[in-house]
Amino acid sequence: MALNRGRGVIISTKGKNDKYRRILEAAVKVFAKNGFHESTISQIAREAGVADGTIYLYFKNKDDILVHFFNFKTRQVFARFREEVDRAVNAVDKLRKLVRRHLDEFQKDRYMAVLYQAETHRTRRQAEEQIREMSKSYLDLISEIVEQGQQEGLIRKDLYVGLVKRYIIGGVDEVINTWLHSDGQYDLASMADPLVDLFIQGIGTRND
Repeated sequence: MALNRGRGVIISTKGKNDKYRRILEAAVKVFAKNGFHESTISQIAREAGVADGTIYLYFKNKDDILVHFFNFKTRQVFARFREEVDRAVNAVDKLRKLVRRHLDEFQKDRYMAVLYQAETHRTRRQAEEQIREMSKSYLDLISEIVEQGQQEGLIRKDLYVGLVKRYIIGGVDEVINTWLHSDGQYDLASMADPLVDLFIQGIGTRND
């Protein structure tokens, strides 16, 4: 989908849709490599293989591209998270599938991982609403899993759901950041099972 520069009207031709995606992917790569503030429209256009002016047929400016990244790219990823979770039956399996898919998606697209991690750790007015919405979607999904686990007797009922979900998010976030700082020198997805085992051993029911 593409946007008219003046009024933000959706244009739905296939060719424009393909070019929109190409520009967006190029922007993610440029932002991840250079940092958002240091990146330019010219760099994005060059990476996408289009003229500078073509960018403005789809996006109002650089900030608008960032907003579209959260609206388009991350929505795709979160939709895959939901699909993965819905395939599982019990809460522990759902948590395992969610974490594994999260790490796998970020490993497959390192530029996306860099940009997502960087932008969600700072307050940026341009994409603040989108970041807040994505964070809420993820928190809600984890809350759903934790509450199911408490009902199933797999997760302790005496723990606050808010505390547990932030514990999980913090662990996943730190694993991703550590992998990024290592320049991806190991298999990120391989950390999923050990990480979930650590979560469950810490929040699982006691078998005394």
